[in-house]
Amino acid sequence: MKSLHPVVAEVTERLRERSRESRADYLDKIEAAAGRGGPQRRQLSCGNLAHGFAACGATDKEALRNGGAPNLGIVTAYNDMLSAHQPYERYPELIRRVARDAGFTAQVAGGVPAMCDGVTQGQAGMELSLFSRDLIAMATAVALSHDMFDGALYLGICDKIVPGLLIGALAFGHLPGVFVPSGPMPSGIGNEQKSKVRQAYAEGKASRAELLEAEAASYHAPGTCTFYGTANSNQMLMEIMGLHLPGASFVAPDTPLRDALTAAAVQRAATMRAFGDDYLPIGRIIDERAIVNGVIGLHATGGSTNHLLHLVAIARAAGIELRWDDFDALSSAVPLLARVYPNGYADVNQFHEAGGMGFLIAQLLEAGLLHGDARTVLGGELAAYAQQPELDAAGQLRWTPVAAESGNRGVLRGVAEPFRADGGLRMLDGNLGRAVIKVSSVPDDRLLIEAPALVFHSQDQVRAAFESGGLNRDFVAVVRFQGPQANGMPELHKLTPTLALLQDRGHRVALLTDGRMSGASGRVPAAIHVTPEALAGGAIAKIRDGDTIRLDAANGRLDVLLSDAELSARASAEADLSGNQRGMGRELFGLFRQAAAAADLGAGVF
Repeated sequence: MKSLHPVVAEVTERLRERSRESRADYLDKIEAAAGRGGPQRRQLSCGNLAHGFAACGATDKEALRNGGAPNLGIVTAYNDMLSAHQPYERYPELIRRVARDAGFTAQVAGGVPAMCDGVTQGQAGMELSLFSRDLIAMATAVALSHDMFDGALYLGICDKIVPGLLIGALAFGHLPGVFVPSGPMPSGIGNEQKSKVRQAYAEGKASRAELLEAEAASYHAPGTCTFYGTANSNQMLMEIMGLHLPGASFVAPDTPLRDALTAAAVQRAATMRAFGDDYLPIGRIIDERAIVNGVIGLHATGGSTNHLLHLVAIARAAGIELRWDDFDALSSAVPLLARVYPNGYADVNQFHEAGGMGFLIAQLLEAGLLHGDARTVLGGELAAYAQQPELDAAGQLRWTPVAAESGNRGVLRGVAEPFRADGGLRMLDGNLGRAVIKVSSVPDDRLLIEAPALVFHSQDQVRAAFESGGLNRDFVAVVRFQGPQANGMPELHKLTPTLALLQDRGHRVALLTDGRMSGASGRVPAAIHVTPEALAGGAIAKIRDGDTIRLDAANGRLDVLLSDAELSARASAEADLSGNQRGMGRELFGLFRQAAAAADLGAGVF
């Protein structure tokens, strides 16, 4: 293993120095909460404790009442509507059985909501999506607030669920914790074929029945969706940050290997208990090194742009002040080693079969591009994650070193032959503020777009303009009043087929928005997460139809070509947001919209 790459070392040191006071305060808080003299429940009164074990069976009740063995809290995002979370239905009983067999106990501490952006995409419910992250963090805190637990297991997969669970877990950072995945569904229809049907539908050349058939052939079984969006980026992050067991992220649901990994996670969580010799709280695992490793993993895999919000919020929960500048600095040093849809046509199952996380981590460690000394839930360092799990002839779980070569160079490569020199996540600055762009699948001749603005206040307006024939031209679609304070910062994926089609027709098009596009950002250049947002007085609110927008991803610039004087003199546009305030539960989230931080601060409410 080489010495740490100088850019990685420099960014980490800046992050550590910037966060010195807030991190020290956080560590003092979790140290004070640790209560390492024995099980947490011994701090409860008799009445408290009796309530905590009243519903248990005789064996668990006796252990909780009189024993000194650990009790694990299960925080679950199970529901059976969402494919990624349906496999969790059987996890609590499996966990309890493993715990009893090993002489300790486990209880479901609570459930957290789990919504799917795939279901709510383009619908009113999407305006609750980003805020559900912080709601999940709060629900996690409620679950753990009973103080019955000596460690926790976190069951969650998808877009806002894992970041929310982790933020909540870090509020209880004195507790050891392991994140337990459920795995991806089997591969369905090819991503290229699915994309062609979507585009044909956008052109009016495919029926709704044909589109639904393609979508149902893609999303067709229990497990995580197999494209590399935010859900699977979450799994990559939990592994590279040391919160999964090695190789656990992309093992298929409801298989013997998946069950063995889940059982091992239970046993490991109990070993790390607060009153044992191997005490390792989650607030100590998630430090500056783990956060930097997460950013590096995001770059190396072309992961979801949503994590420029989520990782900032996660780091803040651990007393660490991560900035978009840190992402930008690391982007120049980290090569893109994976091509998974939408950055290619393979899916996460093919990525896993090619060597997956073990191969990726081994390559990055060998190049000095990860903090190999970062703590993990195994208790050791990250080198143990350059392995893959398997069952031996007796059905026992073991880990073996990953192959030295990728099993599929079209999907996964080593650092000596990357797909590109950087991961393709870049920051943009200019007189329109700051933004994020994902360029890993944008053609080189589209990295610079200079075209007139067409201004919209919803993605439905863009679609209507397309259907009326008004978009057969070069333009930059400015879709504003989509930020966290305006309407909860929804994803705008209804724009993707339309803009991609126009680009394929030869038009030079781009998107500029204070909303989100997630891990499914594709071939059309999209400056997203623009901050300050329109409702907060950002310059995006001053753009008018016909203004020339210059989006220069190669040089990291985002400007409207107006003089400073003219831009300053312009009044900001206003939007009627009354329709975003009510219905589909949106009236319950008014306080979230009012309290939301800017995108570059994580768009959170605390």
